[in-house]
Amino acid sequence: MMATNGKDASGVKDGVSSNHSSEEFAKSNGEARETPAPSKRQNGVAERPQRFTFSSEPTVEDIRRMQAEFTDERDWNQFHQPRNLLLAMVGEVGEVAELFQWRGEVAEGLPDWTESEREQLAHELSDVMIYLVELAEKCRVDLPQAVLRKMALNRLKYPASKVHGSAKKYTEYKD
Repeated sequence: MMATNGKDASGVKDGVSSNHSSEEFAKSNGEARETPAPSKRQNGVAERPQRFTFSSEPTVEDIRRMQAEFTDERDWNQFHQPRNLLLAMVGEVGEVAELFQWRGEVAEGLPDWTESEREQLAHELSDVMIYLVELAEKCRVDLPQAVLRKMALNRLKYPASKVHGSAKKYTEYKD
C-alpha cells in the first residue's frame, strides 16, 4: 500500500525522464545517505560518527496529501476509518518485526543486510508511516505539532542531568 509521487522506480515522471543526479535519485527513492564515520582521534578519544539524516522532502504534509489523493482516486475512504487504519498499521509493524525476527541484535546501519533486505525494510517502514500519517489525519492530530509537544514533555520526564546513560523509566528516578 505505497503512495506514489508520480514517479516510477526509475525516476521517470509521467513518461518523461528526469535528469537527477544519483544522489537525488537515491533521496527520491528513500535510500539512506550516510557520511562515513571519522576514524580520527582527538586527545585519545574517538570522534562520534555523524548521525544519519532524512531528506527534507517530502514533508509529512506532502505524504498526507499524496496518500489522500491515492485513497480518493480509488474511493477507499469508505474503508479508511481510524480503527481500520490502526489495525492495518499494526499489521505493517508486524511485517517490519518479521524482517528482524531471529536475527539477534542487529547493528546500526544494517551492515549484514543485503540490498534486497534493506529495500524490503524501506517498503514496510514506508507502509507504517503512510498508515500513521493517514490515521493522524482522520483523527485530526497535527502530527508535527504533536511531536513537538511530546518531545517537550519527554524533556521534563527525562532530564538529561538525571537520566544520562540509564534506561530506567521516569517513575523509577528519585529527586
